[in-house]
Amino acid sequence: MVRCTISGNNKGGSILMTDTQIIKGKVKTVFTTSEPDKVLIQYEDRVTAGNGRKVDYPEGKGKICMEISELLFQTLETYGISTHYISTIPERIMSCKKVDIIPIEVVVRNVATGSIVRQTTLEEGRIFNWPLVEYYLKDDEKDDPLLTEDRIRLMGDYPLRDMEQTAREVNGILSKIFREIGLTLVDFKLEFGYDSGKNLLLADELSPDGMRLWKEGKSFDKDLFRKGEGNIVDAYKDILQKLKLSKY
Repeated sequence: MVRCTISGNNKGGSILMTDTQIIKGKVKTVFTTSEPDKVLIQYEDRVTAGNGRKVDYPEGKGKICMEISELLFQTLETYGISTHYISTIPERIMSCKKVDIIPIEVVVRNVATGSIVRQTTLEEGRIFNWPLVEYYLKDDEKDDPLLTEDRIRLMGDYPLRDMEQTAREVNGILSKIFREIGLTLVDFKLEFGYDSGKNLLLADELSPDGMRLWKEGKSFDKDLFRKGEGNIVDAYKDILQKLKLSKY
């Protein structure tokens, strides 16, 4: 096995990364490290839509998504929300606590758009007075179907109430952050997992790849790629720069 030492993370020290790849996802690759409770997540210069049916490789996109995720994870930690984030390593690698991912994606919706409009009688752009929290099976082969709570109970013992509460807290924090830089947080996806101590942690990433953001009513997120309406790297760069300058 080839091993290499990666140093210079923002908390000092170094991490020994092996070449053992745990997960090769659509836009991130996870590697083991010399520390069994830690992993390294490499954000790839890749974007997909339709569960991988549409693909592109925009240069610089991985680093930008990592930096946005870093800023948002750090902010959530200051509000007492536990995440898998530890530190980042240039150029596009994040050091994280190793977690067993719960196979349920939690989606929070503030405004009606996307699948909820296609699958219901709700009109595009309808604002929800009380954010809607939904659950989807994390399974690309099954096209991530919508789950009911009864179905989830049959699947296993999952902490739905804890996940929902955290999702609503995250929604309040992120909505305020994006509102301060001129964006509306329309909806977003969260993933959770358990660390080695059985603590429930917010995991995956927090970037425009996993959320819808509107700027003056128009898409400013991955929908630009989905719909072929603009350059996501330019949009993501703008978001990152404004987040860095904001006082959230």
